[in-house]
Amino acid sequence: MKMSIVIPCYNEEENIPIILDKFDSILTNEDIEIILVNNGSTDNSDEVLKKLLPKYLFARTVLVPINKGYGYGILQGLKEAKGDFLGWMHADMQTTPSDVLKSYKILEENSWNKNIFLKGRRRKRPLFKRIVTLGMSLFESILFGEILHDIGAQPNFFSKEFFNSWINPPVDFAFDTYAFYMAKKNKMKIIRYDIMFSERINGRAFFGTGLPAVFKATKRMVISTYNLKKQLKRRGEKL
Repeated sequence: MKMSIVIPCYNEEENIPIILDKFDSILTNEDIEIILVNNGSTDNSDEVLKKLLPKYLFARTVLVPINKGYGYGILQGLKEAKGDFLGWMHADMQTTPSDVLKSYKILEENSWNKNIFLKGRRRKRPLFKRIVTLGMSLFESILFGEILHDIGAQPNFFSKEFFNSWINPPVDFAFDTYAFYMAKKNKMKIIRYDIMFSERINGRAFFGTGLPAVFKATKRMVISTYNLKKQLKRRGEKL
């Protein structure tokens, strides 16, 4: 298995069929597996997965009975992944399965170099969200002493060896920051590529919608990121 892509699903019963159908229409080899993590959903996601997964041999699921955080769900999927390269993307369809194939092609062109950290770069986003992202990028870059831009962009891909080197990654919204920072700290070759970032297709975002939701999410990210820095300092990580 060359690549495993983890998709954390929290109350994504409407998007799960779309995700599976889109992957089914583009996957042409058996080198890619899809792991849908039911991250403590309270809707009918579990029933939808049980009904649909037998039809899609490239996909399987990992059940997290109680939601313990965004990062926790991804982490459980990564632990179960069989691929030489691992990664994740969101279930809201703001990025698409075709972005996974772009990642596969880039890694293939680079001879599956295990020193590569591959990360999307969001394009075509509303101006206000771009401004918020820039602010968060500046905050996190100053905090960690590394250039960390557009941290929330998807997908992310890296070798299983890199993943196995992680020590107690955060289980909250600082998960993306931790992975990106560790790649920088380990002097990995960072490759970014453009993705078209769309609006959520179905369902409701965790923090809701509109400006209040953006501010709420940003506040949570600032707190999570600051706590991550304190955690790394306690472990004696060089910042």
